[in-house]
Amino acid sequence: MRIDEWVTRNEVLPSAELDGVWASIVGIESIKERLVNQALLAIALRGKLPFVTTGLHGLLLLYGPPGTGKTTLARGLAQELVPLVVGHKVRLIEINPHGLMSAEHGQSQQHVFELLCDHIPTLADDGLPTVVVLDEVESMAVARSAASLSANPADVHRATDAVLMALDRNAESHPRLLTVATSNFTEALDDAFRSRADVALEVPLPDAAGVLAILQRTLEDFGTGYPKLKALCSQPQLRGVATALAGLDGRRVRKSITEALANRRATVLDPEALQISDLLEAAHRIREAARKEAAREAA
Repeated sequence: MRIDEWVTRNEVLPSAELDGVWASIVGIESIKERLVNQALLAIALRGKLPFVTTGLHGLLLLYGPPGTGKTTLARGLAQELVPLVVGHKVRLIEINPHGLMSAEHGQSQQHVFELLCDHIPTLADDGLPTVVVLDEVESMAVARSAASLSANPADVHRATDAVLMALDRNAESHPRLLTVATSNFTEALDDAFRSRADVALEVPLPDAAGVLAILQRTLEDFGTGYPKLKALCSQPQLRGVATALAGLDGRRVRKSITEALANRRATVLDPEALQISDLLEAAHRIREAARKEAAREAA
């Protein structure tokens, strides 16, 4: 494969496709504000002061359980920055890190180095603020102290070294380049990578209030096609549904709406027939399934 084939998105924002993405992540407003503030600060300071003064690598790390919206936040950040930067344009680049990690001896390091040190900086040479999204970054910045003997520890070390070298090089030469990395397993990340993060923000599982906000937002969105569903947002019994789903990830909470719709033929044929009782039944079923799954994993 050519190096550019590992770049899954390269476009200049704003983009209508990303409208509403940032707002779709609810219940973590303080985290969202901190992420935007840190990104803006990195762009401003790195543009005026040398790296030796700021120590900023332009690396923002989002970590937490799967399904909490980390990747959506990373993408949404680029769109959110558009009205806040000079020129009102931001480039968004997304990378498939899994494709970079070749089983061939020595190839992982070469691929990572060519992409992060050469190709990405070339795309960002026009000076536009650029957000690079590295999803599930633990696949390419593996903790070298815990490299599995079943893999090739030497190659793992070299690939991680290439990531660190790219961060250091780009920190000095491309001050308007930001890297937003997401991780489900921070314990699998190399210590030197984590130490280079300007900020590490945990995106937690939602509590009952967060789940309620997700349910209301999802029902509002469904209401664009099925207006009567919006009325469910204001029903006090929806809090009981949120309580039953508290502690589950946001992706699973959103899918509880469609699971409730699929439970009865009447709601399949007419989604506007959905009732709170349908949502509550689905929530209890989802909660029980999650409990059994957790018990199996603990066994």
